Amino acid sequence: MAIPDEMDAILIREPGGPEVLEPGRRPVPKPGPGEILVAVAAAGINRPDVLQRQGAYPPPAGAPDWPGLEIAGTVAAAGDGASRFSIGDRVMALLPGGGYAEYACVNETNALPVPASLSMEEAAGVPETFFTVWHNVFQRGGLRSGETFLVHGGTSGIGTTAIQLATEFGARVFATAGSAEKCRAAEKLGADACINYREADFVETLREATGGRGIDLVLDMVGGDYTNRNLKVSAEDGRIVQIAFLKGPKVEIDLNLVMRKRLTLTGSTLRNRPVAFKAGIAAELATHVVPLFESGAVKPLIEKTYPLAEAAEAHRHMDADHIGKVILTTRGSSN
Repeated sequence: MAIPDEMDAILIREPGGPEVLEPGRRPVPKPGPGEILVAVAAAGINRPDVLQRQGAYPPPAGAPDWPGLEIAGTVAAAGDGASRFSIGDRVMALLPGGGYAEYACVNETNALPVPASLSMEEAAGVPETFFTVWHNVFQRGGLRSGETFLVHGGTSGIGTTAIQLATEFGARVFATAGSAEKCRAAEKLGADACINYREADFVETLREATGGRGIDLVLDMVGGDYTNRNLKVSAEDGRIVQIAFLKGPKVEIDLNLVMRKRLTLTGSTLRNRPVAFKAGIAAELATHVVPLFESGAVKPLIEKTYPLAEAAEAHRHMDADHIGKVILTTRGSSN
């Protein structure tokens, strides 16, 4: 199929609410050395896209100025030296931006083959969340079989991914969520228990559930007043990994707890990391996680899909209650 000169993309008119997302036209990008051009079938929506829309998370230098951090599609062209994939191969890829479009370029090392067990829509829900969870829970957080693990926001894209992977790798998993329906969803995915934070104190509940020992690893995207509560619920030698701060980035912490329990408080962002760093994560996912897709043990949880032109409505969905991933599809979408 011939590659057109221009493509549909979702542009940000100005910082603001979902209504600032508008369909527009942009030149089809050309793959550079080591890159592939992907004809996008589906793109995942993530919280960083919402922050970019609001003007709070600009794309890194050199990335497209429209949002989209993860895609699935077919290889349409390859740049010099790119040889890992053939034209027509199904791939899913992590991008620094520009996924809300009919075509996107990505370094071939930041792409993975789409397993036959996944549709394009499901595959589009993999890269951002699985790269993020693998790095923060297993690489940075060092989660091991037999340990206790707590993820806040248990029914977000990150949360549903973290529950499945931590369970599959032998951890005892707990989560927090804001409704009985969400807690049921988290437990269905493998959480030993999910605490409705509107009805119970997760610190006291989890102390009781662990016989007073506490949690070995906490994955937190809330920040604010959750920070000291994470310190309180942590076990001795526990680790807390921060990946967002929905309740605010600035807090006062009790250093006595950090010292007495020998805690590690760390965190990371992924979007601005070098291509080679993300390639390392991709290689580990190919070894340890892709087989779980192939066997059906793990699968991204997709709540709803929207056509690309309805990105504003999809963001309204993201801004409201949702469980799992929200996905955009293009005219080329297929299973």
